[in-house]
Amino acid sequence: MATRSKNITIGIKSLDEGLADISEALKARERGEKVSPRRGIYFENLDAFRKILTEKRLELLHVVKHDKPDTIHELSRLLGRDIKNVSDDLKYLSDLGLVSLENASEGKRVSPRVQFDKIRLEISI
Repeated sequence: MATRSKNITIGIKSLDEGLADISEALKARERGEKVSPRRGIYFENLDAFRKILTEKRLELLHVVKHDKPDTIHELSRLLGRDIKNVSDDLKYLSDLGLVSLENASEGKRVSPRVQFDKIRLEISI
C-alpha cells in the first residue's frame, strides 16, 4: 500500500484575492454549505515569496526533513552555517508553520522537525 505524502501549499495572491476567498467562504457557510479549511501560506507577490523562502531556508527545510538533526547545533553543523543564523531562520520558519520546534526531554534541547513531504507553489494569474 502506498503512503500518502503530506503537502503544504505556498501561494501568491493579492490581498484582494485573499479577501475575496474569505468572503466566498463566509457566504457559503451562511448558505449552510460545508467549507473545507484550506491550509497554506500565501504571499502578496513573488518578491515577498523570494525574500521569505531563500535558497538557504529551503536547504534548511531539506536537511531537517531528511537528516532529522536532534539539535539546532547539529543542524548548524550539517549546514555549515553559524548557529545564530540557523536559529533565527528556524524561528522564522516556525512562525510561518513550516517547521516545528520540539522540546527534547533532556534540558533545553530543541529538535527541529518538518511535518510535510512537498511544498506546492500556487500562483494566481
